[in-house]
Amino acid sequence: MFEQLKRDASSEWDAYCRHEFVEQMGDGSLSRASFRHYLVQDYLFLIQFARAYGLAIYKSPSLKLMRQSHEGLKAILDVEMNLHLKLCKEWGLSAGQVEGVAEARATIAYTRFVLDAGQAGDLLDLFTALAPCMIGYGEIGARLANIPGALEDTNPYAVWIGEYASDEYQAVANDTIALLDELATTYMSDARYPRLLEIFRQATRLEADFWQMGLELSD
Repeated sequence: MFEQLKRDASSEWDAYCRHEFVEQMGDGSLSRASFRHYLVQDYLFLIQFARAYGLAIYKSPSLKLMRQSHEGLKAILDVEMNLHLKLCKEWGLSAGQVEGVAEARATIAYTRFVLDAGQAGDLLDLFTALAPCMIGYGEIGARLANIPGALEDTNPYAVWIGEYASDEYQAVANDTIALLDELATTYMSDARYPRLLEIFRQATRLEADFWQMGLELSD
């Protein structure tokens, strides 16, 4: 399912995964102000993603899927958000500073799109909208980690790259791919695919817009 979506939305996927913001993290040339702006918005982004996983629990047709979605929700609330705040602190941003910032338009656009896709549709719609973030960050982290010097202390973005290149996050990405494939066996049909592809394309475009927001320091 994911490989088909990625292939059919290859131009959008490449624009997202190879965005200038990403490339500049890899070689360490990204403006520190841009990354700091991104970090704050990404924390606010995670709050909405926690809500998306809460919605996934409600939308799950089986106890097994409810438990899977619950594990995703716990990972965001109990692990990812704390790690993110730790990274923010290393960049001179306190929890109060981060939580007191308003959501940027790019943050609102993507997170509300995901929630709307889930509310209007079923679990496959929701995880198709979540896939660019969950899977794309893993692909980006793994690719950047192979750039000479990307994980060295001289690169200010080495910690971020290392987090998403880690075995732990690669497992998260692979689990999301497996879940999409599993959901497709239950919900998928040839007639439905064009709609799912459009959800995936739009979510991927909105992810690229999120990088652009960081690059331009826009609100």
